[in-house]
Amino acid sequence: MNIKPLHNPSDGTLQVAALMSGNGSNLRKILEKEQELKRNKGGFVYKVVVIFSDTFDSKACEIGKDFDIPVVTRDLREFYVHRGKPRSDLRIREEFDRETIRALAPFEAKVAAYAGYMSIATKPLVEAYLGVNVHPADLSIEVEGKRKYVGAHVVRDAILAGETSIHSTTHIIEPLVDGGRLLMISSPLPVVLENSFNPNNTDAVRSVADFHQKNLKKVGDWVIFPKTLQYIAEGRYAQDDEGKLFFDGQPIPKGLKLDRINRI
Repeated sequence: MNIKPLHNPSDGTLQVAALMSGNGSNLRKILEKEQELKRNKGGFVYKVVVIFSDTFDSKACEIGKDFDIPVVTRDLREFYVHRGKPRSDLRIREEFDRETIRALAPFEAKVAAYAGYMSIATKPLVEAYLGVNVHPADLSIEVEGKRKYVGAHVVRDAILAGETSIHSTTHIIEPLVDGGRLLMISSPLPVVLENSFNPNNTDAVRSVADFHQKNLKKVGDWVIFPKTLQYIAEGRYAQDDEGKLFFDGQPIPKGLKLDRINRI
């Protein structure tokens, strides 16, 4: 069986393009970890070489200035407006993605970190980079062979389903939304509900979900996203000829639990 690392450190530092749409809190943590690793190891383990934003009103330029990183901005909304097409027309989005790939090509990134990138990635973008995303749920949980917590409201869904804890998951970007191969699953965040919690009260549910999602970013997203990029850069993640993932030579069909890493 042939197992090949997702990135071979002997090829040099892993070059990363960061994709974002909003305030970029995940990206800041990725960059802080980049700098920490550089100080501790005497050189870059991975390096964000460019930031791309698909909105004019994101904080991409602010982050680029703070960390001295080039920024490329192309507003997807205006791209559709200029063509007189609705956002549901994915052919326009493919055109947008192809132009984005051309704009980012000079930076020679291998990995795209989807750090709060709110647009659906079409086939050209998926195939151009090894895409890594973080999702606010445990994607290894399945029902009848399908992932249970996918989509935009998974924290709420998990709480209403009676989960006693929630997790974040990093995964590879692949054509099916939230359907990519699993990389790392965070430590659990306990679900805490007051005795008076009413699951039929829309405002109460929204408040509880927002509270847990905010805390999950701290113990989940901000921990495992940078760590995933670090371990890819160090050559610890690999895949075989069938695309099955391995970590330190061991198969991880349902991703790698953070508590297991801490025992290695």
